[in-house]
Amino acid sequence: MKDVILSPAQKALNVNLDKYIYGAFSEIGAGQEVVRHFFRSGGASGTIAKAMSAYDMDVSDAIYGKEEDGRYVCKSRLKKIIEREYDLLEERLDRKKHPKKLFFSFANTVATTKYDDMQPGHGWVGVRFQLNESEMPNDVIIHIRLHENDAKLQQETIGILGVNLLYACFNYNETPEKFIKSLYDNLTRKQMEIDMVHMNGAKFEGIDNRLLSLLLVKNGMTEAVIFGPDGNNLQPSDVLYKKNILALRGSFRPVTKVNIDMIKNGLNEFIKENKVQENNLQVIFEITLNNLKSEGDINEKDFLDRVNILCSIGQTVMISNYQRYYKLLDYFGRFTKERLGIILGLTNLQEIFDAQYYRNLDGGILEGIGKMFNRDIKVYVYPYKPDSKSSLKTSKNIIIQPRIKPLYEFFLFNKRIIDLKDYKEDYLSIFSRKVLKMIKKDKTGWEKMVPTYVDNIIKENKLFGFGHITTNKLNKETKK
Repeated sequence: MKDVILSPAQKALNVNLDKYIYGAFSEIGAGQEVVRHFFRSGGASGTIAKAMSAYDMDVSDAIYGKEEDGRYVCKSRLKKIIEREYDLLEERLDRKKHPKKLFFSFANTVATTKYDDMQPGHGWVGVRFQLNESEMPNDVIIHIRLHENDAKLQQETIGILGVNLLYACFNYNETPEKFIKSLYDNLTRKQMEIDMVHMNGAKFEGIDNRLLSLLLVKNGMTEAVIFGPDGNNLQPSDVLYKKNILALRGSFRPVTKVNIDMIKNGLNEFIKENKVQENNLQVIFEITLNNLKSEGDINEKDFLDRVNILCSIGQTVMISNYQRYYKLLDYFGRFTKERLGIILGLTNLQEIFDAQYYRNLDGGILEGIGKMFNRDIKVYVYPYKPDSKSSLKTSKNIIIQPRIKPLYEFFLFNKRIIDLKDYKEDYLSIFSRKVLKMIKKDKTGWEKMVPTYVDNIIKENKLFGFGHITTNKLNKETKK
């Protein structure tokens, strides 16, 4: 049977009727709608210990302190709110009087679209909550982007989301995927986008937050998520805002010396550009959702293997649902107007100028190419030479459809497409799929095809199927 989706009023009443759930609501900025659902549904006196709105910035600073960067709609602000309000509950409420109460602190800090500015709204929403009165609390924090153009509609969306989040904390904490999906109950992607989620605490010790982010992309709740070199989820605007961005798309299964050579040479060319500031540059290793699919579905271990390796060599990783490059560039364009760079191989370059990939657009390939190159972008092309007998392929000698070739040559002439020249020829015959087969078959020699220390990481952690043949042999011999 399909689960029945409860309305916000039903969820709020369900929480209110639970005699143990008890806590505080703090709504800062434009998000003043959540607690209203709980007041309206009835029985709120058994749930709401306190509801407040530190709407004035000076009042907010006096209560929670100033942020170093002066922002109010940020993760650090939200964490301060839920921590302070939760601590006040424990300080002010006598446990002898409330021995079985499960305390919670709900907060949001939101900026909706202003009446004189059409910038999209966004905000942070979070809950600190107990599931057992004798245990330490757990935290769930999410970041949202609001897509409606009217501030009133955005506020109503936040109200529903807040109810969904608090209800999920107490009802779906055993099933993370159901938890994540339930946040969209009575909402649609047209109303909001969840682009970051973070869970921590004793209840979520076995949960990898990177897999939660993958669920966001997989379920269409956002088109992209980002992880820092430390492996932690990052809010995209914190990484990309007003930055020069240089992106390399690949499968990285595993990352090879070719990938590192591509990024090294692309970076050396990119920083020569007048409009690129090296101290304001973000390098991104991007993997598409399509690249994560193995045998028709996403292999979560394989996903973590790739992210772990890239992060371990100091890279920032992005998982996206953008198969077409122009859509990836549209995404970057949300956060920056600075010059962008894309590094790709010859096959990817040919696909960009292949009409069959733009049949979904009314303007066909002209619309797709226009969307890509109307931005301040440089495309850096890595050469192709699979073996010593083949001739070197570059942007100058690849086959482009005759009716598209004049357009292609226009971008070549204007140096929007640039060949990378300082490549290492020995690396041109290295391919990830070949390395992966060698790893799985326990063949020697692949170690020389991956960056320094990556071979050790693969062996020590038995990534990408390393050692499974040896293990299977040992198991068979043991059975005998």
